[in-house]
Amino acid sequence: MKIIITGGCGFIGSSITRLLLKNNNNKVLNIDKLTKVSSKNLLSKYKKKNYYFQKIDICNTKKILEIFLKFDPDIIINCAAESHVDNSISSPKRFIKSNIFGTFNLLESSRMLNKKNFLFFHISTDEVYGSLSIKEKSSTEKSKYYPNSPYSASKASSDHLVRAWNKTYKINTIITNCCNNFGPWQYPEKLIPKIITACIKKTTIPIYGNGLNKREWIYVDDHSKTIQKLIKKGKYGESYNIGSGFEISNIALAKKICNFYSLIKKDNFDYLKLIKYVDDRKAHDFRYSIDDTKLKKTIGKVSKKNFDINLINTIKWYITNHSLKY
Repeated sequence: MKIIITGGCGFIGSSITRLLLKNNNNKVLNIDKLTKVSSKNLLSKYKKKNYYFQKIDICNTKKILEIFLKFDPDIIINCAAESHVDNSISSPKRFIKSNIFGTFNLLESSRMLNKKNFLFFHISTDEVYGSLSIKEKSSTEKSKYYPNSPYSASKASSDHLVRAWNKTYKINTIITNCCNNFGPWQYPEKLIPKIITACIKKTTIPIYGNGLNKREWIYVDDHSKTIQKLIKKGKYGESYNIGSGFEISNIALAKKICNFYSLIKKDNFDYLKLIKYVDDRKAHDFRYSIDDTKLKKTIGKVSKKNFDINLINTIKWYITNHSLKY
């Protein structure tokens, strides 16, 4: 099977790429423009005959179409996206260009392939559903979109484009909306690696507002395994929520990481003292929670370790690899 993965050097994209390359029958072309958050080490590690790389911006219409026509993929997995909410608030134009126009460009190049069995697999986020209160039920695939940040608005827009190209141009598509990912190789600007890095350096751990905002978390490789199953079992034209069922407040998460870090390092330093409350983020969504009943009915359960085990392994990875260059 010939697969193009966009953003294959990003955090989620690199995890999916590693999984795909375990099957020697897959020919994988990784398209990535290599921003500062890219895991460039993936390029040096995977020198396999079935792995190819092209440094291309997905917004480059001419080059994307050329590479699509030349490689003639059976599947495209679109992981390429600007993804950090804080950055979207300070630089929204970059998110609009990459996440909306970039997705449009990929869809149009896919349409030019004119392949009957081609699949456009689009990776999205639970943030498109907007903020929930503690008492509200988890978001389902039928929930309305209420994006509140430039990031989530740009991803919601890209989801709508993918759906429209399926309905209008009959391109086979699957959309997934996943909860927060964590694990090794995540860029340190994201919450979990930011807290771990602060523990390593013994610097301030900033927590927005009162820290009670809640998120649902999934280990990145569990997300990738789910994607692999959905490629085989998912229904074209549908969207699927990918969740873990594990929710935790930001402040409880920060304290958990500090306590685990202290146990791993076996020192007497009080890492909890590093936590500092800071002014809340603009339009800070209170809670994300998704119902993945539809997913489980489609692919069954994906075997995974519990959150604490995955978190401890992630902390240990950052302790060992914190000096690596991304």
